[in-house]
Amino acid sequence: MKASELRQKSEGELATILQQNYAKLTELNFDLAGGKIKSLKEVRSIKLDIARILTLQGEAKAAKI
Repeated sequence: MKASELRQKSEGELATILQQNYAKLTELNFDLAGGKIKSLKEVRSIKLDIARILTLQGEAKAAKI
């Protein structure tokens, strides 16, 4: 998901998306350990989405101060 798309979401929606991405990442890590995943592209993209959301949350928190 692009940062511009994430900026249009509310804080509650971002928190929900973040929670879903963490759950997906956990599942993918288990699959990776089990040898079910051959490509790491999906894991990488989810990690990038998590980082984008955390950055936006940090920016919002800094703007409130």
